[in-house]
Amino acid sequence: MLLLGLTGSIATGKSTVSTLLSRAPYSLPIIDADLIARQVVEPGTAGYTAIVQHFLPSTPDLLLPDATPRGRPLNRPALGRRVFGSGADKERDRKTLNGIVHPAVRKEMYRQMVWAYLRGNWAVVLDVPLLFESGWERYCGSILVVGVSDPGIQIQRLRARDAHLTEEDARNRVVSQGDVREKAERALRRGKGRGVVVWNDGGREELEGQIQGVMRDLRSGSPRWWSTLLWVCPPLGAVAGLWSWYRMRGVQLKWEEEKKREKSKL
Repeated sequence: MLLLGLTGSIATGKSTVSTLLSRAPYSLPIIDADLIARQVVEPGTAGYTAIVQHFLPSTPDLLLPDATPRGRPLNRPALGRRVFGSGADKERDRKTLNGIVHPAVRKEMYRQMVWAYLRGNWAVVLDVPLLFESGWERYCGSILVVGVSDPGIQIQRLRARDAHLTEEDARNRVVSQGDVREKAERALRRGKGRGVVVWNDGGREELEGQIQGVMRDLRSGSPRWWSTLLWVCPPLGAVAGLWSWYRMRGVQLKWEEEKKREKSKL
Protein backbone atom coordinates (compact mmCIF):
# COMPACT_ATOMS: atom_id res chain seq x y z
CA MET A 1 0.00 0.00 0.00
CA LEU A 2 1.34 3.39 -1.02
CA LEU A 3 1.47 6.05 1.69
CA LEU A 4 0.86 9.29 -0.19
CA GLY A 5 1.82 12.28 1.94
CA LEU A 6 -0.25 15.36 1.17
CA THR A 7 1.06 18.64 2.51
CA GLY A 8 1.47 22.30 1.74
CA SER A 9 0.72 25.32 3.86
CA ILE A 10 -2.38 26.97 5.21
CA ALA A 11 -4.74 28.29 2.50
CA THR A 12 -2.82 26.81 -0.44
CA GLY A 13 -5.64 24.46 -1.48
CA LYS A 14 -4.51 21.29 0.27
CA SER A 15 -8.02 20.60 1.60
CA THR A 16 -9.43 20.94 -1.92
CA VAL A 17 -6.96 18.37 -3.20
CA SER A 18 -7.80 16.08 -0.27
CA THR A 19 -11.48 16.28 -1.21
CA LEU A 20 -10.70 15.51 -4.86
CA LEU A 21 -8.69 12.42 -3.91
CA SER A 22 -11.45 11.14 -1.63
CA ARG A 23 -13.98 11.11 -4.49
CA ALA A 24 -14.30 9.13 -7.71
CA PRO A 25 -12.39 8.29 -9.78
CA TYR A 26 -9.70 8.07 -7.06
CA SER A 27 -11.81 7.20 -3.97
CA LEU A 28 -8.79 7.02 -1.67
CA PRO A 29 -9.10 6.91 2.12
CA ILE A 30 -7.95 10.18 3.68
CA ILE A 31 -6.20 10.31 7.04
CA ASP A 32 -6.69 13.96 7.95
CA ALA A 33 -4.28 15.04 10.69
CA ASP A 34 -6.14 18.33 11.25
CA LEU A 35 -9.46 16.54 11.69
CA ILE A 36 -7.90 14.02 14.05
CA ALA A 37 -6.24 16.85 15.96
CA ARG A 38 -9.68 18.31 16.58
CA GLN A 39 -11.13 14.99 17.63
CA VAL A 40 -8.42 14.24 20.19
CA VAL A 41 -9.05 17.53 22.05
CA GLU A 42 -12.82 17.37 22.22
CA PRO A 43 -14.36 17.67 25.70
CA GLY A 44 -13.94 14.47 27.64
CA THR A 45 -10.65 13.44 26.01
CA ALA A 46 -7.28 13.28 27.74
CA GLY A 47 -5.93 15.92 25.36
CA TYR A 48 -8.72 18.35 26.26
CA THR A 49 -8.05 17.92 29.95
CA ALA A 50 -4.31 18.54 29.55
CA ILE A 51 -4.86 21.70 27.48
CA VAL A 52 -7.36 23.12 29.96
CA GLN A 53 -5.09 22.43 32.93
CA HIS A 54 -2.12 24.15 31.28
CA PHE A 55 -3.68 27.10 29.43
CA LEU A 56 -6.89 28.03 31.26
CA PRO A 57 -5.25 29.79 34.25
CA SER A 58 -3.61 32.32 31.90
CA THR A 59 -6.20 32.31 29.09
CA PRO A 60 -9.61 33.30 30.52
CA ASP A 61 -11.43 32.94 27.18
CA LEU A 62 -9.98 29.49 26.43
CA LEU A 63 -13.41 27.82 26.61
CA LEU A 64 -16.58 28.66 24.73
CA PRO A 65 -19.58 29.65 26.85
CA ASP A 66 -21.98 27.05 25.41
CA ALA A 67 -21.44 23.68 27.04
CA THR A 68 -21.95 20.26 25.49
CA PRO A 69 -22.90 17.20 27.56
CA ARG A 70 -19.17 16.55 28.01
CA GLY A 71 -18.11 20.12 28.77
CA ARG A 72 -17.32 23.50 27.22
CA PRO A 73 -15.43 23.20 23.88
CA LEU A 74 -12.13 24.94 23.28
CA ASN A 75 -12.20 28.48 21.90
CA ARG A 76 -9.85 27.82 19.00
CA PRO A 77 -9.29 31.45 17.97
CA ALA A 78 -8.26 32.27 21.55
CA LEU A 79 -5.93 29.28 21.69
CA GLY A 80 -4.53 30.24 18.29
CA ARG A 81 -3.71 33.75 19.47
CA ARG A 82 -1.93 32.20 22.43
CA VAL A 83 0.39 29.94 20.44
CA PHE A 84 0.82 31.50 16.96
CA GLY A 85 3.30 34.29 16.33
CA SER A 86 6.89 35.08 17.23
CA GLY A 87 8.56 35.32 20.60
CA ALA A 88 9.92 32.94 23.20
CA ASP A 89 6.64 32.71 25.12
CA LYS A 90 4.60 31.76 22.08
CA GLU A 91 7.21 29.26 20.96
CA ARG A 92 7.17 27.64 24.39
CA ASP A 93 3.37 27.51 24.45
CA ARG A 94 3.31 26.08 20.92
CA LYS A 95 5.70 23.31 21.93
CA THR A 96 3.56 22.52 24.95
CA LEU A 97 0.41 22.30 22.83
CA ASN A 98 2.17 20.13 20.23
CA GLY A 99 3.43 17.85 23.00
CA ILE A 100 -0.15 17.25 24.05
CA VAL A 101 -1.77 16.88 20.66
CA HIS A 102 0.83 15.16 18.45
CA PRO A 103 1.19 11.82 20.32
CA ALA A 104 -2.58 11.32 20.34
CA VAL A 105 -2.79 12.22 16.65
CA ARG A 106 -0.02 9.78 15.69
CA LYS A 107 -1.72 6.92 17.53
CA GLU A 108 -4.99 7.47 15.68
CA MET A 109 -3.21 7.84 12.33
CA TYR A 110 -1.47 4.48 12.81
CA ARG A 111 -4.81 2.87 13.57
CA GLN A 112 -6.39 4.26 10.40
CA MET A 113 -3.42 3.23 8.24
CA VAL A 114 -3.70 -0.37 9.42
CA TRP A 115 -7.42 -0.35 8.73
CA ALA A 116 -6.87 0.98 5.18
CA TYR A 117 -4.32 -1.78 4.53
CA LEU A 118 -6.67 -4.49 5.82
CA ARG A 119 -9.39 -3.21 3.49
CA GLY A 120 -7.07 -3.69 0.50
CA ASN A 121 -6.63 -0.06 -0.58
CA TRP A 122 -3.78 0.44 -3.06
CA ALA A 123 -2.96 3.82 -1.48
CA VAL A 124 -3.91 5.97 1.49
CA VAL A 125 -3.53 9.74 1.71
CA LEU A 126 -1.79 11.17 4.78
CA ASP A 127 -3.11 14.74 4.90
CA VAL A 128 -0.54 16.39 7.19
CA PRO A 129 0.11 20.17 7.01
CA LEU A 130 3.43 19.88 8.87
CA LEU A 131 4.47 16.61 7.25
CA PHE A 132 8.17 17.47 6.92
CA GLU A 133 8.40 19.24 10.26
CA SER A 134 6.76 16.39 12.17
CA GLY A 135 8.97 13.65 10.71
CA TRP A 136 6.28 11.86 8.65
CA GLU A 137 8.31 12.38 5.48
CA ARG A 138 10.30 9.16 5.80
CA TYR A 139 7.16 7.02 6.08
CA CYS A 140 5.68 8.22 2.79
CA GLY A 141 6.42 6.46 -0.48
CA SER A 142 5.38 9.61 -2.34
CA ILE A 143 4.71 13.19 -1.26
CA LEU A 144 2.44 15.69 -2.97
CA VAL A 145 2.98 19.35 -2.05
CA VAL A 146 0.24 21.87 -2.84
CA GLY A 147 1.64 25.39 -2.95
CA VAL A 148 1.18 28.93 -4.17
CA SER A 149 3.97 31.14 -5.45
CA ASP A 150 3.02 34.23 -3.40
CA PRO A 151 2.38 34.20 0.40
CA GLY A 152 0.03 37.14 -0.17
CA ILE A 153 -2.37 34.74 -1.90
CA GLN A 154 -2.40 32.57 1.22
CA ILE A 155 -3.22 35.53 3.47
CA GLN A 156 -6.00 36.68 1.15
CA ARG A 157 -7.56 33.21 0.95
CA LEU A 158 -7.22 32.65 4.70
CA ARG A 159 -9.00 35.88 5.60
CA ALA A 160 -11.75 35.13 3.06
CA ARG A 161 -12.24 31.74 4.71
CA ASP A 162 -11.93 32.84 8.35
CA ALA A 163 -13.49 36.29 8.63
CA HIS A 164 -12.55 36.68 12.31
CA LEU A 165 -8.82 36.80 11.50
CA THR A 166 -7.01 40.10 11.26
CA GLU A 167 -4.30 40.50 8.65
CA GLU A 168 -1.70 40.06 11.41
CA ASP A 169 -3.41 36.88 12.65
CA ALA A 170 -3.47 35.48 9.12
CA ARG A 171 0.16 36.40 8.52
CA ASN A 172 1.23 34.75 11.80
CA ARG A 173 -0.52 31.53 10.84
CA VAL A 174 1.05 31.47 7.39
CA VAL A 175 4.53 32.11 8.82
CA SER A 176 4.09 29.44 11.52
CA GLN A 177 3.76 26.72 8.87
CA GLY A 178 6.97 27.61 7.04
CA ASP A 179 7.68 28.63 3.47
CA VAL A 180 5.74 26.34 1.13
CA ARG A 181 8.37 26.92 -1.57
CA GLU A 182 10.94 25.24 0.64
CA LYS A 183 8.58 22.32 1.13
CA ALA A 184 8.24 22.07 -2.65
CA GLU A 185 12.00 21.97 -3.06
CA ARG A 186 12.28 19.35 -0.36
CA ALA A 187 9.69 17.14 -2.04
CA LEU A 188 11.38 17.33 -5.43
CA ARG A 189 14.67 16.27 -3.86
CA ARG A 190 13.11 12.85 -3.22
CA GLY A 191 13.24 12.07 -6.94
CA LYS A 192 10.78 11.43 -9.74
CA GLY A 193 7.56 9.82 -8.58
CA ARG A 194 8.49 10.22 -4.92
CA GLY A 195 7.99 13.96 -4.70
CA VAL A 196 5.48 15.99 -6.71
CA VAL A 197 4.52 19.68 -6.54
CA VAL A 198 1.23 21.21 -7.66
CA TRP A 199 1.09 25.01 -7.88
CA ASN A 200 -2.41 26.21 -7.08
CA ASP A 201 -2.26 29.86 -8.18
CA GLY A 202 -5.10 29.43 -10.67
CA GLY A 203 -8.67 28.14 -10.55
CA ARG A 204 -10.18 24.82 -9.55
CA GLU A 205 -10.34 23.46 -13.11
CA GLU A 206 -6.61 23.93 -13.54
CA LEU A 207 -5.99 22.26 -10.18
CA GLU A 208 -8.14 19.28 -11.09
CA GLY A 209 -6.19 18.81 -14.32
CA GLN A 210 -2.89 18.79 -12.47
CA ILE A 211 -4.16 16.25 -9.93
CA GLN A 212 -5.40 14.00 -12.71
CA GLY A 213 -1.91 13.90 -14.21
CA VAL A 214 -0.24 13.32 -10.86
CA MET A 215 -2.50 10.40 -9.95
CA ARG A 216 -2.12 8.83 -13.38
CA ASP A 217 1.65 8.80 -12.93
CA LEU A 218 1.46 7.48 -9.37
CA ARG A 219 -0.89 4.67 -10.37
CA SER A 220 1.38 3.61 -13.20
CA GLY A 221 4.26 3.41 -10.71
CA SER A 222 2.19 1.24 -8.37
CA PRO A 223 0.31 -1.18 -10.67
CA ARG A 224 -2.63 -3.20 -9.42
CA TRP A 225 -0.76 -6.50 -9.50
CA TRP A 226 1.94 -5.09 -7.20
CA SER A 227 -0.60 -3.68 -4.76
CA THR A 228 -2.43 -7.02 -4.67
CA LEU A 229 0.80 -8.94 -4.12
CA LEU A 230 1.76 -6.75 -1.15
CA TRP A 231 -1.70 -7.21 0.32
CA VAL A 232 -1.82 -11.01 0.06
CA CYS A 233 1.80 -11.33 1.23
CA PRO A 234 2.24 -9.11 4.33
CA PRO A 235 5.93 -10.05 4.86
CA LEU A 236 6.73 -8.76 1.36
CA GLY A 237 4.75 -5.61 2.12
CA ALA A 238 6.76 -5.13 5.30
CA VAL A 239 10.06 -5.52 3.44
CA ALA A 240 8.97 -3.06 0.73
CA GLY A 241 7.86 -0.59 3.37
CA LEU A 242 11.12 -0.84 5.29
CA TRP A 243 13.18 -0.36 2.14
CA SER A 244 11.18 2.74 1.22
CA TRP A 245 11.53 4.07 4.77
CA TYR A 246 15.29 3.53 4.70
CA ARG A 247 15.75 5.34 1.38
CA MET A 248 13.54 8.27 2.32
CA ARG A 249 15.20 8.53 5.71
CA GLY A 250 18.51 9.01 3.87
CA VAL A 251 17.00 11.81 1.78
CA GLN A 252 15.61 13.45 4.91
CA LEU A 253 18.89 13.29 6.83
CA LYS A 254 20.86 14.64 3.85
CA TRP A 255 18.50 17.61 3.57
CA GLU A 256 18.74 18.37 7.28
CA GLU A 257 22.53 18.14 7.20
CA GLU A 258 22.71 20.57 4.28
CA LYS A 259 20.51 23.04 6.15
CA LYS A 260 22.73 22.80 9.22
CA ARG A 261 25.79 23.59 7.12
CA GLU A 262 24.03 26.57 5.55
CA LYS A 263 23.13 27.97 8.97
CA SER A 264 26.66 27.48 10.27
CA LYS A 265 27.98 29.70 7.45
CA LEU A 266 25.73 32.62 8.45
